[in-house]
Amino acid sequence: MSVDSIRDYCLSFPRATEKLQWGDSLCFKIGKKVGGKIFTILGLDDLRLCFKCTPETFAELVEREDIRPAPYVGRYKWVMLDRLDALRNDELKELIRQSYELVAVKAPGERSGKRKRSPKSGVRNRAKSRTRKKKS
Repeated sequence: MSVDSIRDYCLSFPRATEKLQWGDSLCFKIGKKVGGKIFTILGLDDLRLCFKCTPETFAELVEREDIRPAPYVGRYKWVMLDRLDALRNDELKELIRQSYELVAVKAPGERSGKRKRSPKSGVRNRAKSRTRKKKS
């Protein structure tokens, strides 16, 4: 895949945005440009690609030539492709889609940009404050 085809594909996902960060890295995020969750990083000066994958896929991919754990985030099962043609186009598209889905589960809500609070946590907090008031 080329830079343009990767960019077009990443931006085709719902709520996907892009932002140039860290000099030459084009980051594709879910949600707002600021505060969104990154699902793919495309290095532009030295063409390379990073994305998140499942633990099983991670173990398989890092055994291949020109694919390694991504710097800083490899422990979270992100891989780096040292060449854009390290994988077949159809395989790469599927892995980017999986990365999007893995990250989308943890992405903040679209409206507020914040994670929703559980109603139970609010009840517990009110109950604790009532208990404190009674003891005083």
